[in-house]
Amino acid sequence: LLAARMTNGNAEIMMAVKSGRAIRFHESKVRSTGRGGIGVAGIEVDDKNDEVVGMVCVDKEDKTKTVLVVSENGYGKRTALDDAESGEANYRITNRGGKGVKTISVTDKTGSLVGLLAVSEKEDLMITCVSGITIRMPVSQISEQGRATQGVKLIRVDEGDKIAAITQLDEDEVEVEIQTNDEGSTGDTPETEETTPSEE
Repeated sequence: LLAARMTNGNAEIMMAVKSGRAIRFHESKVRSTGRGGIGVAGIEVDDKNDEVVGMVCVDKEDKTKTVLVVSENGYGKRTALDDAESGEANYRITNRGGKGVKTISVTDKTGSLVGLLAVSEKEDLMITCVSGITIRMPVSQISEQGRATQGVKLIRVDEGDKIAAITQLDEDEVEVEIQTNDEGSTGDTPETEETTPSEE
């Protein structure tokens, strides 16, 4: 199980796979099943090396939200659900189970897609690397770009390392981590580094 979300009966679902595609469909396309049911297909997965990396519920009327994607080599961007000027959908609404559309240009430079979030500019993004390094940055500092672009460099990832997970936090939420030694006593609290995205 990757994710579970509460819906209001009129939400739209977005799912993304590591190969860089995302799909958008209305929740009415997902029939109600029993607790032990297998469910229905949300997005087509390319091959055994591909997999779903994120699922969010979105509201097309909420213009404060954008779709944020991050790749394993530190690239990311935000994209609006619909174009503000033309009103055309950047992510068109389709039936569930399709291939979807490109949400980030995946290359050797960017690495595979790690995650997808629906964020507002009043939130922060927290990025955690496999090595344990954690970076926190304001969502407002991440550029808004077209759907099929590769994004900008959010953080520098050391050779041999990669991004493992992303999450969103309220900008005034304090992240507290407590470490304990073998005897169970509290050790020093590690700091979370804050950074600013760079164009590359």
